[in-house]
Amino acid sequence: MTRPFLPAMIAAMIAAGIAAMSGVASQAFADDPLAAHRWTSRVLVIVAPESGDPRIEAQRREARAWRADYAERDLVLVEAIGTGTEARRIRNRFGIGERDFRVVLVGKDGDAKLVQAAPIPADRLFSTIDAMPMRRDERRQR
Repeated sequence: MTRPFLPAMIAAMIAAGIAAMSGVASQAFADDPLAAHRWTSRVLVIVAPESGDPRIEAQRREARAWRADYAERDLVLVEAIGTGTEARRIRNRFGIGERDFRVVLVGKDGDAKLVQAAPIPADRLFSTIDAMPMRRDERRQR
């Protein structure tokens, strides 16, 4: 083995490792139904077995009434209602039964921060978000 070949071989090994790691990351990203929101938005997920549940509309009303506050906190609403593929994936991600109603606040890091079996009032939602270190940093930067 000559000296010029060694750096090329090391570079090839590093490139192969990066490619393998990005494949793993891509798979993890594909498996997470909320991955597109990670590090950009907080997500409020409504999970319900069927669309006729009045708790869904109650949480939607809260979201509409506090739209500007949701936007200020980079909070988006996602619904996982019924038995479709996406709803099932979200239920599985949070360990929620197919007959259960839940509202889940997901931080920008992708972790569940608050899970309730009833709609979450805006004051509870905002106080939870505003206590998060990332949110405190955001407020200092503005």
